[in-house]
Amino acid sequence: MSSKKVREQFAKLAVIAVSGGLVATLALPAYAFNQDSGQGNVAALAPKEVITQTFASAPAVELAVSRDGYSATKPAPVVASVAVNRFVTLNPPAQTYSGAAVVAYGMQFVGIVPYGMGNSPTTSFSCDGFTQYVFKGFGISLPRTADAQARYGVRISPADAVPGDLLWWPGQHIGIYAGGGMLLDSPRWGRYVELHPIWGNPVYLRLAATP
Repeated sequence: MSSKKVREQFAKLAVIAVSGGLVATLALPAYAFNQDSGQGNVAALAPKEVITQTFASAPAVELAVSRDGYSATKPAPVVASVAVNRFVTLNPPAQTYSGAAVVAYGMQFVGIVPYGMGNSPTTSFSCDGFTQYVFKGFGISLPRTADAQARYGVRISPADAVPGDLLWWPGQHIGIYAGGGMLLDSPRWGRYVELHPIWGNPVYLRLAATP
């Protein structure tokens, strides 16, 4: 082969080598780009880390709310009201029932609670309201009106009467026998509960049954 042809062959091989190098060089950035892009896609597809936030809850505090000139707040505790006796400070009755205890309990109203149509020391006492209230303090329930109360008594002689028995004027009046010829009652308008001598001819009664 002539030297000219040899030189031509070497020239062709050189061109092919250079071209291959250029292709490889150009392919590297693209390959690198594709690699980076692939890693980005993997990162994008990787599960996200979930962060859980916790909060410490303090006890709820009730606040007053105001709107349109009105306010709402927690109502104050209900306090049971106690009736105040405007006439006398009551002493509890004796625990053991006896005629003397009945008289002693009724005596605290003498000169203090006025006559009226009531059956409570906070208002007034009628004659039957007074006896009803006093005996109720010992667990004995009596109806209103003198005649209705008398139906729960047994007639006795004046000589047998003891403190705590009832004295009854039919259709008129009723009171409590206090002993020694004395009567404890709420007599009439303009007066108060009194302890005074027995008047007229009452019927002496001893309670035998209650409603």
